[in-house]
Amino acid sequence: MHDIRAIRENPAAFDAALSRRGAAPMSDQVLALDEARRARITAAETAQAEQNRASKDVGAAKASGNEAEFERLRALVADKKAEVAAMQAEARELDQKLTDLLLTLPNSPLAEVPQGADETDNVELRRWGSPRALDFKPLEHFDLPAAKPGMDFETAAKLSGSRFVVLRGAIARLHRALAQFMLDVHTTEHGLTETITPVLVKDEAMYGTNQLPKFAEDSYRTTNGWWLIPTSEVTLTNTVAGDVLEESALPIRMTAHTLCFRSEAGSAGKDTAGMLRQHQFEKVEMVSITRPEDSLAEHERMTGCAEAILQKLGLPYRTVVLCTGDMGFGAQKTHDIEVWLPGQNTYREISSVSVCGDFQARRMNARYRPAGGGKPEFVHSLNGSGLAVGRCLIAVMENGQQADGSVDLPPALHAYMGGKTRIDATGALV
Repeated sequence: MHDIRAIRENPAAFDAALSRRGAAPMSDQVLALDEARRARITAAETAQAEQNRASKDVGAAKASGNEAEFERLRALVADKKAEVAAMQAEARELDQKLTDLLLTLPNSPLAEVPQGADETDNVELRRWGSPRALDFKPLEHFDLPAAKPGMDFETAAKLSGSRFVVLRGAIARLHRALAQFMLDVHTTEHGLTETITPVLVKDEAMYGTNQLPKFAEDSYRTTNGWWLIPTSEVTLTNTVAGDVLEESALPIRMTAHTLCFRSEAGSAGKDTAGMLRQHQFEKVEMVSITRPEDSLAEHERMTGCAEAILQKLGLPYRTVVLCTGDMGFGAQKTHDIEVWLPGQNTYREISSVSVCGDFQARRMNARYRPAGGGKPEFVHSLNGSGLAVGRCLIAVMENGQQADGSVDLPPALHAYMGGKTRIDATGALV
């Protein structure tokens, strides 16, 4: 959420940031609500002071025996009390309207973020690895003979509908191995603390990481009011909600492997084949909580953590910085990592790593106490996929495919697969 004081001090900069996002200027509307709210607060405070003075005078009038003055002052106290209550109620209503408006406005992009309208304006930063030169026509993951026995979309549709999958046998084990491998690398090499969190959360948690109110239709809600998390960014980030941390406790670096749930509202007809876009999937998430001055360096570090997983698996990828028109609602800057999928002959997103500044911290009221003294300041939050497990499964299968329909597994996974090195064309581990 935006800092109202910053908007007051520089409304032009606020509008310029919204303009870079393709949004209309909002400072006039925001500041009008803010001014009306502050006016009601001031008026309520003035009326409260008048009520307090009149209350003191009531006792004096009673003591002096001036009954007429006593009655006048008592009526005045009652009137001022009602006036104060009404003005305070108006101030609360205006404050809620202001908060509701601010909650719908996206984060301000950093100056270094490239201007653009959509993904075609993203800027490539680097590439790693080279796609294999194949002497056969590569298949997409769902058409691979090695995958077909263990990747059952028909049964999943019978159970749950479209955009679900049942995994069996070698494919199920490979999926599990990938998540375990990611957690092991992040915890032993990257210094992240493994965390197990709920997948059901309250409204406050979804507001804290900006899924609400704007993106309610993208998530699932239970009949008793819980939300199924779209990613453990929600739970990991909200572990510090309402806290005042000691500066010495920062940075906090966490990782979690969880089920994730998304309604995929607005994606009808997009990536309907295979496992690329599903309602239920798994991710290994990374979240960092830092001091403001450390967040940009942490962003680069987290991007490197995600890239390291792909490097260890030998999967070619490219890293891009998203333009203003393609960046997520809560981000100041985002790196997308796109893995090579030979079956599609293109790079596809497998990780998105974002720095959010204090945007989420203000929603959560998450602060830290500077070691040198002074009042608490808002922390900065960052999140990123480390990686999306299902998409990593797709990449391993497609990049490891052989002409006979089998799949060679990356050496980094052999120990996780019981020493097996391939999935043959019948779907068996060998």
